[in-house]
Amino acid sequence: MPTVLRIGAYRFFFFASDKSEPSHIHVERDDNLAKFWLDPVRLESSGGFSRHEIARIQIIILEHQQHLQEAWNGYFNN
Repeated sequence: MPTVLRIGAYRFFFFASDKSEPSHIHVERDDNLAKFWLDPVRLESSGGFSRHEIARIQIIILEHQQHLQEAWNGYFNN
């Protein structure tokens, strides 16, 4: 599972088995985990994060959307 970005306590990554799904990113901090679609950026699922923290994470993803999408495309050869 390649880590493509770390910001503060957040790790942004995807699983090698994610290729069959639309582009997305997983985010973890401690035992909390969320999944966001990348185009358009929107929350797919979350476990443990507060609404406020999800909003903060979504802003981070929007700020780095191009990098995250390029990492997805590069890894999965899209």
